[in-house]
Amino acid sequence: MSEHDPITLELIRYALQSIPEQIETDITRTAYSPLVYEYKDFAVGIVDAEGRMICQGKGGLPIFLANVLGIAVRDAKEMYANEGIAPGDVVISNDPATLGQHLNNVVMSTPVFAPDGTTLMGFMCVLVHWIDIGGRYVGSSASNDTLEIYQEGVQFHSVKLRRKGERVEEIYRMISSNTRFPTAALGDLDAQVAGCIKGRALFEETIARYGFDTVQASIELIWHNSANAARAAVAAIPDGTYHAVSFLDDDGVDHGKPIRIEVSVTVDGDRMIVDLSNCSPQVRGPFNSGRDGGGVTAARTAFKYLTTPDEATNEGSFAPLEVVLPQGTFLSASATAPMARYSIPLPTVMDTVIKALAPAMPGGVAAGHHSNMGSHRFQGINPRTGKLYSHLDTAHGGWGGSSGRDGAGPFKTLAHGDTLDVPIEAQEALYPLTIDRYNFRADSAGAGKYRGGLGLEKEYTINYDCKLTVTFDRILCPPWGLFGGKDGSHAFVELQHGGGKRERRLKGSDMPLHPGDRVFIRTGAGGGYGNPFERPPEMVAADVLEGYVTVEGAAQDYGVVIKSDGSVDEKATATLRSAG
Repeated sequence: MSEHDPITLELIRYALQSIPEQIETDITRTAYSPLVYEYKDFAVGIVDAEGRMICQGKGGLPIFLANVLGIAVRDAKEMYANEGIAPGDVVISNDPATLGQHLNNVVMSTPVFAPDGTTLMGFMCVLVHWIDIGGRYVGSSASNDTLEIYQEGVQFHSVKLRRKGERVEEIYRMISSNTRFPTAALGDLDAQVAGCIKGRALFEETIARYGFDTVQASIELIWHNSANAARAAVAAIPDGTYHAVSFLDDDGVDHGKPIRIEVSVTVDGDRMIVDLSNCSPQVRGPFNSGRDGGGVTAARTAFKYLTTPDEATNEGSFAPLEVVLPQGTFLSASATAPMARYSIPLPTVMDTVIKALAPAMPGGVAAGHHSNMGSHRFQGINPRTGKLYSHLDTAHGGWGGSSGRDGAGPFKTLAHGDTLDVPIEAQEALYPLTIDRYNFRADSAGAGKYRGGLGLEKEYTINYDCKLTVTFDRILCPPWGLFGGKDGSHAFVELQHGGGKRERRLKGSDMPLHPGDRVFIRTGAGGGYGNPFERPPEMVAADVLEGYVTVEGAAQDYGVVIKSDGSVDEKATATLRSAG
């Protein structure tokens, strides 16, 4: 295709981009598990014959779409080098040695051929978090204390689910026999297969309409343009090497032993190098990840945030980025390491990369976000059905304030993107739980000229015997403020048995709960940006009116005195601020 044919380029760009977005809608409508159709724990994308990202759906989790789809495709091609990948084949993989994520994340791919039936154009890929894949705990990934990957479920290292369009029944039987929820798991699987097949057909239609050479040339030009945009964004950052450090509380096994995240970012012209070499070594608990699905994924996601966040993501988006990460850290662990909670550290890694560059681009970064996935999973026998249930939810919290605006939220973490919450009505309809309260957490946001986003309060009453697994972190390293802004509040969980004293828990597996027990979830809030005493008093008063800040918090954190009628006491405020 000629570079002077922008109309055809744009037609092909949007034709390709529409494919994963159509499939996302279909999966949402056809999946069986709320984790998929409500929470959107899946990702859809198209990669070329070499596993390079062509386009992705906008609703997928960033930690899936940064690179694991292409990694899975490259491994499948290597695995079937002798037999080959034929039209109609469908391959699945959750191999920790290649994907480096927990075993619930299963990538499915199917080849896309040119009209001649022999020229491989690329692969349609759909990743879905399977609700349960065996292992020690219900839900498989609901673990804080597994010590090796074999305790976390069954592994599928690039195996064909369909061969030339025909089901491989042995693999289906294996899947059914290794999940506690075969109906839901196989229902989600069927939605995943249907998405791959429809996406493949749509991609093939696009190739037939515009021609193989034209589509291929368009993809290469799209990559080229994206790479140029990313290089220009990097070139605008002052050259230098920048550092930041953060840490997690522990790995769930060695309690009280922090996991260190040390980041060094070097900007050299239009190149950026993210060095994660000095992060903590592989840990005993399940907070590890493999190199590509862990450290590289986190670095790529942070890089996209910093450079071209408004551009569609493809392989060219990451052309200026180099990631330095030797094997053996908790972000580049061995294939046998436990990885059930691999995703817990990644939002903090992303935030730490961003924090490192704050001195170089103060107007382009935000203070720390809540960064706590806040996983809480209830399981038990549902009295309405007599069957086992598993209900996983994670935390919405506040994001950091930035130059010119307050922090957003409540949202999930940077690793989730804009993943939705499961509606309370759906939770109560599906599971024997009652949610008594769900509201903003006053005074939780980090104070600043631009405050952080708020955390939330969520409270459950238990109606029938069940078990609870929680994974909360970042208690000792709360979401940081920037340029004089204060830290945001950290998250935590409290349990109350039979009306007794509340008991705080951060990490716990299969904790028994009984009717009348209560669970109190408190999610984290974003850090503030800039001196809180520079926040206009009328904005503080508005926050008090909305219930985001209390009268006491206004005086203590912002030096603003609020009268009984809600207005600002200007004289008392001036005195308080001058004293501070």
